[in-house]
Amino acid sequence: MKTLINIKADKEVKDGAQKIAEELGLSLSAIINASLKQLIKNKGVCFSAVPRMTPYLENIIREAKKDYKASKNIVGPFATTKEMDKYLNSL
Repeated sequence: MKTLINIKADKEVKDGAQKIAEELGLSLSAIINASLKQLIKNKGVCFSAVPRMTPYLENIIREAKKDYKASKNIVGPFATTKEMDKYLNSL
């Protein structure tokens, strides 16, 4: 038997959660039900924040991969830290 639960949430929180649920192909209701089932099963709550790269960092990595494939902007490896320091000081 299904029952209705009313909760108060900030609009931004609800919208953000709904967007992520949609990206996962789930409804927000399904996410909440799964969370409540986990709470019952584990008798506790586990929070996790999956780190994601920003578009800025993704672009930097994309450019670095292009440079690496083209052997552009590549130096080293250095045999010693003195060699590395000498190179960096020359820039």
